[in-house]
Amino acid sequence: MEEHSDFSPLESQLAAHIRARLGDLRGSEARVAQVVLARGADLVGLSVSDVAELAGTAPSSVVRACQRLGFRGYQELKIAAVRQAPAPGPDPADTRDPAARALTETVRAAREALDGIATTLTPDRLRAAAEALNTADHVLVLGAGLSGAVVVDAAYRLSALGLRTDSPADPITAQLAAAQLPPTAACLAVSHTGATRTVVDAVRLARDNGATVVALTSYARSPLADAATHTLVAGGQDLVFGLETTASRIAHLTVVDALTQTLLALRGEPAERALRLSADVTADHAY
Repeated sequence: MEEHSDFSPLESQLAAHIRARLGDLRGSEARVAQVVLARGADLVGLSVSDVAELAGTAPSSVVRACQRLGFRGYQELKIAAVRQAPAPGPDPADTRDPAARALTETVRAAREALDGIATTLTPDRLRAAAEALNTADHVLVLGAGLSGAVVVDAAYRLSALGLRTDSPADPITAQLAAAQLPPTAACLAVSHTGATRTVVDAVRLARDNGATVVALTSYARSPLADAATHTLVAGGQDLVFGLETTASRIAHLTVVDALTQTLLALRGEPAERALRLSADVTADHAY
């Protein structure tokens, strides 16, 4: 059986474990994973043949998908789903009010994304990424689309800690900056899917120059993760087809906060001094 993670699925948030590895699955195996995510604890009443029928595939594909997710087979995954079932609560589908249903589902997705961070991100990986940024003489922060808000936040926090930081908004300027990074620099790239072409292309240019790349993404397997030196995985499901939900950005912002706190501990007094300066500048703009 292939190993795809440092985590034991039986000891972690199952949904986060599966979502982070959706990039490993294709075709029928991906459909099996989606059935598992949709059914959750209800898997206890479903046989492997039932899941195969729901996914439109063969029972052998169900078993293969479970193994690629890190389980010995379907039975072990089903036990994990039952063990990690949330406490019963009101079903948003019980109401015909779309606003009430949307609010309930969005809050649930955000909560699951935050709970899943402990599954997909270890302290060792966070520390290694922080150390890479700490030793860099220049940090380029990249992202596009809905990840832009996370990029702005990350760049501001790194600058407030005293790191020399750049975050060009224009994708061509970003690629030009990445192409000019020396080996002593680092690149922090943010992408929910890990497949945004402009971001991945810039990261590859940075790596070609020998720069260290820290990726923040929602999927453990992606073009961005493949090109990165360090990968921080956190994120949530997409409730709207083709549109990243707030849940993933909340998870990414949380990781940025954790990264900032780790950097503060690593940098010590210089970072404290930079933060005091940042507070003074901010105070000058307050009424």
